[in-house]
Amino acid sequence: MTDQDARRRAEAVRMAHDALSRRGFLGRSAALFGGAVVAPAVLAACGSSSGSKGGSGGNDKSVAISNWTSYISNQSKKDFTKDTGIKLTYTEDINDNNEYFAKIRPNLSRDRSIGRDGFVLTDWMANRMINQVKWVSKLDAAQFPNKKNLRAALQHPGFDPDRLYSAPWATGVAGIAYNIASTGKEVKTIEDFFAANGTKTVLSEMRDTIGLMMLADGKDITKPTFADAEPAFNRLEKALSDGTLAGTNGNEYVNDLGAGNLAAAFAWSGDVAQISKDNPDIRFAVPESGGTLWSDNFLIPYTSDKPDLGTDFINFFYDPKNAAVLTAEIQYISPVDGVDAELTKLGGDAAKLVDNPLVVPTDEFLAQLSIFGVLDETAEEKFDKRFAEVTGAG
Repeated sequence: MTDQDARRRAEAVRMAHDALSRRGFLGRSAALFGGAVVAPAVLAACGSSSGSKGGSGGNDKSVAISNWTSYISNQSKKDFTKDTGIKLTYTEDINDNNEYFAKIRPNLSRDRSIGRDGFVLTDWMANRMINQVKWVSKLDAAQFPNKKNLRAALQHPGFDPDRLYSAPWATGVAGIAYNIASTGKEVKTIEDFFAANGTKTVLSEMRDTIGLMMLADGKDITKPTFADAEPAFNRLEKALSDGTLAGTNGNEYVNDLGAGNLAAAFAWSGDVAQISKDNPDIRFAVPESGGTLWSDNFLIPYTSDKPDLGTDFINFFYDPKNAAVLTAEIQYISPVDGVDAELTKLGGDAAKLVDNPLVVPTDEFLAQLSIFGVLDETAEEKFDKRFAEVTGAG
């Protein structure tokens, strides 16, 4: 069986198992604050229709990268091109893992270009891309000497034990963001969150939303079972149906929270750090029952013909100096050793981040956090189906 045949066979299996969760994405995207469903024709148009593997095309020294919003600084983009001579086309078009998967699926499942040489997806979706649908290429080892700077704790994940296909972009925490001017008081627990005044949403990332609620129920999310998750699903269903919660959000909650459209939301740590720069009323709390810990990973689609230049992109950010500039802007946990010292050298507000556990975590802070465990395909289908039903997307 050829690699292409294997990919298509894997995709056929995935399509059978993923139909419900795909519908879940379409419904969740149309949820709160005017999210629009993307038509199949638009999805199919995200890459070339030629059938070739052109990546970003030709032998020009340029790369095209997709990432989440607010996940890089303009300075970092300029520095990359200046230092490497590689032109960068950088697009913030990832709002939700399932949404992006649905967007690139029509072309990658047919061996076609998506017009990208790299994208950044969360651990569980990286696992799907590497081990299930097999839509990614190996990183070019010769172009990745800075891989030696990867933190030891991140070097051997179960989905990519030798980090042949993936490199962490950043690590973050899911917890509660709130506008104290709207809530009128601090929000420290999941109970506080549900009781808070004003419009509230939860994340469209099932593992973070259900994970936070399972932790509040005293469950072990490192070994998730549907039985343990069922009370959380039931509570979420009731809160959405009775109006306690207004809906679900992907990354777009950043603007809604900053603009005052939201009083509180399940949110990601670095996003809130950035919002609070301009609005000190925005706060972030790890619930007393615990938060979730996750990583987003850089991957290269197998239809790119520039895995060397794609690897050059991530290699640049594994230099501690460049990683520190990035970290000072996005304020997520860096996967790169030596960032702490470089932040100190930068001075000013960057140096102060060394004392922020959301950026440079202490052992005590990490003890509050749990990583949502791996679900096999049967369990994942069951969890996704229930989440889609609960959020009105099933």
